[in-house]
Amino acid sequence: MSIEAISPADQSLYGLVSAPAPATIADVISRMQDIDALLPVSDGLKWFNWLYLTVTEQVDLHPPGGAWQSPAWLMRLDVVFAGLYFSALSGFLSGESVPSAWSALFDARHRTGIDRIQFALAGINAHINHDLALALLATDAELDVVPASDSPQHADYQSVNGLLNTVLPTTLTTLATDTLGVLAEDTGKIGRLLAFWDVRQARDLAWDFANHLRTLTGVGRDAALGAQDALTGSLGRAILAMA
Repeated sequence: MSIEAISPADQSLYGLVSAPAPATIADVISRMQDIDALLPVSDGLKWFNWLYLTVTEQVDLHPPGGAWQSPAWLMRLDVVFAGLYFSALSGFLSGESVPSAWSALFDARHRTGIDRIQFALAGINAHINHDLALALLATDAELDVVPASDSPQHADYQSVNGLLNTVLPTTLTTLATDTLGVLAEDTGKIGRLLAFWDVRQARDLAWDFANHLRTLTGVGRDAALGAQDALTGSLGRAILAMA
């Protein structure tokens, strides 16, 4: 599809997300900053992108103890992982079929009556529950490694889980606060959403799902991916519908 066939309001966004894949964490952060600057506050996608950007800056650039055990693996995972978000959005904007996990958010991005924190978590749900296992497999294949449960790679992965579990509630509270520092959204909903969708558990399941996919080929693998996508899409729509 030519860029002229894309909605005029989304042509600049498409230009950003359809650019060559980022090569470094700095590239990822720069692209998400550009997306944040481009999107209006009325676009629900802005709030997922903002949360992703904020968490990336806080977690990936501040490793526990000052250093990761397997930095090359973790940084490559983060770049590959972010690339799946950009690719899904590019596909959606150009009229391609995208995973149900992502269409839940993309279809709702201009819908009114949904809190920013719901848009943010619907995106995180899609990205972790659908994309993370695929990013793990792609990174492992590229670096020719299959991390065991006692590996440096898994230790770093678990460290990120802990950091996200700490950072996410605070970041969501910030997201629910307007520019004057006044709570603009129901912060009680943050607790309800996080009880409904747990980031540490989701990331642990993504690790296990990646290992499960390693054992599958052909129709079996396609069926597992399809079932996971359908479940993730349903969960995303439930997050967006939560009162």
